[in-house]
Amino acid sequence: MTFEFSERLKALPPYLFKELDRIRDEVKAKGVDIIDLGVGDPDRPTPPHIIEALKVAAEDKANHQYPVYSGMNAFREVVARVYKRRYNVDVVAETEVCSLIGSKEGLAQFPLAFLNPGDVSLVPEPSYPVYRSGTLFAGGVSVYMPLLAKNGFLPDLGAIEPEALKKAKIIWVNYPNNPTGAAASLEFYAKLVEFAKKHSLIVASDAAYSDVTCLDKPHPSVLEVPGGKDVAVEFHSLSKTYNMTGWRIGWAVGNATLIKGLGLVKSNVDSGVFQAVQLAGMAALEGPQDCVKQMGELYRERRGILVEGLKNAGIEVLKTDYTFYVWASVPKGLTSADFASKLLNQVGIVTTPGNGFGPSGEGYVRFALVQEVPRLKEAAQRLASLKF
Repeated sequence: MTFEFSERLKALPPYLFKELDRIRDEVKAKGVDIIDLGVGDPDRPTPPHIIEALKVAAEDKANHQYPVYSGMNAFREVVARVYKRRYNVDVVAETEVCSLIGSKEGLAQFPLAFLNPGDVSLVPEPSYPVYRSGTLFAGGVSVYMPLLAKNGFLPDLGAIEPEALKKAKIIWVNYPNNPTGAAASLEFYAKLVEFAKKHSLIVASDAAYSDVTCLDKPHPSVLEVPGGKDVAVEFHSLSKTYNMTGWRIGWAVGNATLIKGLGLVKSNVDSGVFQAVQLAGMAALEGPQDCVKQMGELYRERRGILVEGLKNAGIEVLKTDYTFYVWASVPKGLTSADFASKLLNQVGIVTTPGNGFGPSGEGYVRFALVQEVPRLKEAAQRLASLKF
């Protein structure tokens, strides 16, 4: 018997990071010493106090049953306190916060709540692929906003076609940005909120990397802008901040109607976050934060090592204080795929070609700083040996 995939599934390109794993494994099987700087998965373990909180919570039989779909009240109250402490934003925990099984599932499911077939989603590119796939699954149409170096990798809101704006329901932003590492200012967010109100748009802000920094304060939040909660929902994750990618815990926060819509979708397709994981997340958010600062400093050290190797090879990089990515220009005469292939096959370094994040990513590759210092020093030496 033959089974055929749905048209929506056929329309999806191969998932970028799954494809990277396949290519890496092929080269590794040939005996090449691989330094994997491709996928953004932190290499350090989750801090001990968070693991201990999970152990205690997992032993409590009260946490063995179905959780509340939108999240434990206690978890949502902690998120509200975080927003007050970090951004001086008042959040109503009961109606303006929803727990997520990692921010990825929230990003993917959110369009199902607000897009009808044919509605437009304004998607930045290069970008995390889930904004596009979530839009596709909801029957929507992605209209792309190029993120260009000349604009600081911010979308040019004035360049969006009027016809697309008439059909648009959601505008996506992601700062600190994956893959570029670029940051946004409160002034940009103020313009974005004004733009969204003028055109009746939902602002969906992916803030997964807001705490991954060597600076003393987090990246700004769109909800800090007066009127931000009128139009915006922000998605957060503990994955990158606390080295918890496998734990699958995050949240959405913002406009109560937007949170309600997301919650209605979730109640029909999943059963919420395991309560023991939510309790561990609370320990992360309200426990000692020195682990976050230490990781920020470590990423700064790692960035310096890799950037030096790239510069010695004649490769330009974007300077940033955020994320654990290095966004590097491809040498003249090569495409993103050519350069990524050259790095893998000639010096055993796995990177992500920029065009995999969208057309405007052509001409760049992304390095993830997810190897220890000795391996990054080795990577820097290998890069320097190429000399472009």
